[in-house]
Amino acid sequence: MPFNIKAATKYAGDNAEPEPTGKCATYVRRALEAGGLTINPHPVFARDYGPALSAAGFGEVPLKDYKPVAGDVVVIQPYPAGTSPNGKKYPASDPAGHIALFDGKAWVSDFVQRDIMAGPGYRAHATTYTVYRP
Repeated sequence: MPFNIKAATKYAGDNAEPEPTGKCATYVRRALEAGGLTINPHPVFARDYGPALSAAGFGEVPLKDYKPVAGDVVVIQPYPAGTSPNGKKYPASDPAGHIALFDGKAWVSDFVQRDIMAGPGYRAHATTYTVYRP
């Protein structure tokens, strides 16, 4: 059965919480499953979803001139504690990293994000990420 982007993105939007819960990998995995994708066993940490997505037929998307498409999944690596370029201090991110699904309008994980990054720490540290496309 091919991956159903519409079912996955609908599930993600319908189940997004008003605020982050710290369970992005669970929410995105369930959205992917709603679209017919089975990742078994699934990674525990968001940062580790890249190889599982590749094995499921998703391809890495070049980031130069990147434009998101419904169904894209971003896997974001954790960032270290420290000071951002603007001088603001941030604690280290959760060592699990982050994952989100683009629904055609917004990035959705366990909540609807304002952009591809999950929060100010990820943005400030220009955290490493990879985008996967079905």
